[in-house]
Amino acid sequence: MKKQNQSRREFLRIAALGTAAIGLGATGNLFAGATFNPSTPIPSGNKTAMGLACSPLDTVRIAVIGLGMRGGDAVRRLLQIEGVKINALCDVVPGFVQEANNKITKAGHTPAAEYTGETDWMKVCERDDIDLVYNCTPWNLHTPIAVHAMRHGMHTALEVPAAMTLEECWQLVDTAEEMQRHCMMLENCCYDFFELATLNMARNGVFGEILHAEGAYIHDLRELKFLKQKEGGYYNFWRLEYSKKHNGNLYPTHGLGPVAQIMGINRGDRFDYLTSMSTKQAGLSLYAAEKFGSGSAEAQTPYILGDMNTTLIRTVNGRTLMVQHDTTSPRPYDRLHLISGTKGMARKWPRPAIALEPNAHQFLKQDEYDRMMAEYEHPLVRQIGEKAKKVGGHGGMDFMMDYRLIYCLRNGLPLDQDVYDAAAWSCIVPLSEESVNNRSGSINIPDFTRGAWKTARPWPVVTVD
Repeated sequence: MKKQNQSRREFLRIAALGTAAIGLGATGNLFAGATFNPSTPIPSGNKTAMGLACSPLDTVRIAVIGLGMRGGDAVRRLLQIEGVKINALCDVVPGFVQEANNKITKAGHTPAAEYTGETDWMKVCERDDIDLVYNCTPWNLHTPIAVHAMRHGMHTALEVPAAMTLEECWQLVDTAEEMQRHCMMLENCCYDFFELATLNMARNGVFGEILHAEGAYIHDLRELKFLKQKEGGYYNFWRLEYSKKHNGNLYPTHGLGPVAQIMGINRGDRFDYLTSMSTKQAGLSLYAAEKFGSGSAEAQTPYILGDMNTTLIRTVNGRTLMVQHDTTSPRPYDRLHLISGTKGMARKWPRPAIALEPNAHQFLKQDEYDRMMAEYEHPLVRQIGEKAKKVGGHGGMDFMMDYRLIYCLRNGLPLDQDVYDAAAWSCIVPLSEESVNNRSGSINIPDFTRGAWKTARPWPVVTVD
């Protein structure tokens, strides 16, 4: 009992550090209170988690922690996948837990155990009837919950970004290696239909050698950031708090994940260094003044997050990526998803388009484009795409992500995204801020794989039975 209490205290401390990080100023030390040196990889005698395959699970017993914007719909989707049993639900808002349990019973399943205490996520991770902890909490709790779950022998799937500091990135990697447990970031955009098609094209050499890629998260969230939780906003305005205290790319993985997989990052290549620059902040202040009045507390609050952040990444093999973040400007949603190679290119926004040699100076005509998309339709789309569209979740990509995750766990296969992807894609958050705060200086990106990237094979074109 004493050991368990010590464990609880330690993870309360880690969670508190994560929450406290929200309050750090733009020039504050992101690693305050830690003895960790973020520029030096932590020595490890652990076995690698690259290509990790664990014992097959006939039934995947799941706990869902965080049942607000993402978690509630995750419950609905998971209930439509064979071999799933949801045994525990956890959220500090009791109504969310009850609503999720209603979905479970309506689907004909036994009600899940309910947890509503502020630190009940620990109790959930200490149960003996959970195989997978599905984590949809605010950002500061992603890593603490994932680490606690893996420490208790569970696999974990966590929302994006997986970590907010380099220390947290290494905590995820070290724990996954030590415990030999899966840690998958729930980057749903890797499963969008066009992204999967361009992955298939890239694996078949359609674009030649890919030298450059672009991704983004450009999404006007001004109204949502100021909404109260009971009106559909973020719990305790947690996302707005980050806008007050941090300046960089706070949400890189939606645009970065798909192009990183296409480029074989962590599998044949890896991120080497980055430089990042932000515009000044204007949009939140203008919006607050118009909505609440120029003399309101909302309008008078100093926000630090620049309206547009642009981060450039160079890989060890000499390729480049541009990643942008803007949740403030009045403009249409955009993830860019542009890949450029020696034989052609593809882009998704503002409309999907492909250009190929020998006529790469113009995009394919509609009939040619349609033939290409049919020829290189990804097997996942062909196999479960129609069901995914019916189940929904961002047009179906959420369901395909969940389905493939459960499929891999039930068949003892390596996951499509591993802990090294979670760390490499998420570390752009603290490293972009470090660069912004140092006049866009060049910042080294750690090798979270500790050299395993050199022999690892790129993510293949996967299927399901």
